[in-house]
Amino acid sequence: MLHRSHFTASIALAFTLAGTFAPSPAFSATPANLAPIRLGMIEGMSGPFANAGEAVEHNIRFAVEQVNARGGVRLPDGRHLLSLAVFDSKQGVEDALLQLKQLTDQKIPFVLEGNSSAVAGALVEAINKHNARTPDNRVLFMNYSAVDPALTNEKCSFWHFRFDANADMRMRALVEVIKNDRQAKSVYLIGQDYSFGQQVAKAARQQLQVARPDIKIVGDELHPVGKVKDFAPYIAKIRASGADTVITGNWGNDLTLLVKAAKEAGVHLKFYTFYANSLGAPAAIGDAGVGIVRAVAEWHPNVADGVQDAASDAFYRSFRQRFPQSKDDYLFLRMDVMIDMLVAAIEKAQTTEAVAVARALEGAQYKSRFHEASMRAYDHQLIQPLYVAVMQKLADGGIRFDNEGSGYGFKTERYLAPAATALPSTCKMQRP
Repeated sequence: MLHRSHFTASIALAFTLAGTFAPSPAFSATPANLAPIRLGMIEGMSGPFANAGEAVEHNIRFAVEQVNARGGVRLPDGRHLLSLAVFDSKQGVEDALLQLKQLTDQKIPFVLEGNSSAVAGALVEAINKHNARTPDNRVLFMNYSAVDPALTNEKCSFWHFRFDANADMRMRALVEVIKNDRQAKSVYLIGQDYSFGQQVAKAARQQLQVARPDIKIVGDELHPVGKVKDFAPYIAKIRASGADTVITGNWGNDLTLLVKAAKEAGVHLKFYTFYANSLGAPAAIGDAGVGIVRAVAEWHPNVADGVQDAASDAFYRSFRQRFPQSKDDYLFLRMDVMIDMLVAAIEKAQTTEAVAVARALEGAQYKSRFHEASMRAYDHQLIQPLYVAVMQKLADGGIRFDNEGSGYGFKTERYLAPAATALPSTCKMQRP
């Protein structure tokens, strides 16, 4: 069910992007039997990260359903509903490229992906070539989670838009907290062995050297992605290193199993993470994480205070009503923002043609009662707030919502306004 407050915010976004709309005879006043606007999500829906793929699908479907509930996308020939097709990449590059071929053969104009920076990098290259070869069947890539900074720096593309903060931006938010944590003296870096994990470690080293040169990095380790079933040996290395703090970009089961191993070993560490607020991690950490486990995100269920309570809380509750099972309690605002901004850009361009929609997205503004963002034109990086939040126990009364029915949630420790999250880019974009 679409909550009225979120409906209002979505309509406000369309006005912000497209300007004041006045109905004209060229527009149908009521939904017509027109072909839907198709979105193709390429994601790992099977394998070790299937739960992450399912969670993303729920987020995208939730956003799509809201658009359709208010009548769909307004184009000159009438209103078109959105339709989501899901393609299983099995979290692999080769499979993702095969799925992209199927997607383009079906003439789906919008590609959605995010749970792997390696996959995203391959998709960008493939889409660049596809769009050059077939100008009558171009596609745009909407990236909701692949945070390798290269994607909006040296590998930036006119056809790619990122709606998540990149790894450097997320690390900057975490370091803003670490630099004031005088108990942090020895840091262990652990991550997944692919482009994203490598970049997280690089960013941590560089930013800590500037913010806290006194901190010693006592370990820097990468492990196979999605293949480690027992992290006890890694925790033993962390214990032996004398580390008091862990920084990790791990996500999905690789994060859950890591923190679970630390808990079972009785190792008391501070965890600074990108994703400890979802996919089983809060329950796996339990009491051991209260006050010491942190996560960074563009929004979380407990961000609201004062006058903002109604809008933010209603957004969260409407998602939970749509997906009531505890295991489905995985809501990230950026995916809703992505769909709303894409719809408004299509309406502004009055077409789904890739070049026109891309130009409408460049410089676009999003504003609701509890969130604001802008799409930076020169590198297609969304600039939005970031929150660093620390784990709390629901029963202690400091938070309104827990995560996944675990009894544990997160409380804002540091808020960074959009301008404070922005970092320079080396992008030299080639435009059609």
